[in-house]
Amino acid sequence: MFIGHFGAGFAGKSISTGPKLGTLFMAAQFIDLLWPVFIILGIEKVIIEPGNTAFTPLNFIYYPFSHSFAGVIFWAALFGGVYYYFKKDTKSSILLGTLVISHWVLDFITHKPDLPLIPGMHANVGLGLWNSIPFTIIIETSIFATGLFLYIRSTRPIKKSGNYALWGLAVFLLVIYTMNIVGDQPPSAEAIGYVGLSQWLLVAWGYGIDKVRKPKVS
Repeated sequence: MFIGHFGAGFAGKSISTGPKLGTLFMAAQFIDLLWPVFIILGIEKVIIEPGNTAFTPLNFIYYPFSHSFAGVIFWAALFGGVYYYFKKDTKSSILLGTLVISHWVLDFITHKPDLPLIPGMHANVGLGLWNSIPFTIIIETSIFATGLFLYIRSTRPIKKSGNYALWGLAVFLLVIYTMNIVGDQPPSAEAIGYVGLSQWLLVAWGYGIDKVRKPKVS
């Protein structure tokens, strides 16, 4: 899943206006921000295997530190704990930790049974939505659209660029999503890692949007 995670980040603003949108994106995508680093360093492993699922040729061979359920609980506690240390905002800290966990939950829906529960144990799970391209697109775009709607309902632009920046990001994410579906497969696992690092630019875009949009006053 890709844009669905950003949908979760968008939706977070309707729950707590404390965290910046970039921080919400970072939490929702946190384990996929760690994973490219682990791939590049050789700590985790993915191979390109056309036909692995209908939706993606990626075969996630080994990623217990970033994507195991136990690992995600650790990262969620760390992310929420660090935010609480600096902001002393319990509600927002719990929200951010929950967003980190939401990534694993959404991956559990889409992945085939390749998500480990605990590092070192051969107990992998996944419902396999990626075996159906139409259902994957319907569910993921629905999550994204719902999150975007909730964000728009919870915020207002303080200048015209507030709308341009938001809709520019939405369109950009949808274009990337479409290219991932119809484009060529990645040339190598290492390339996947380096391309994955570019997601930090989307986090930065989120921070930029928060400079030109503010929460609505109820």
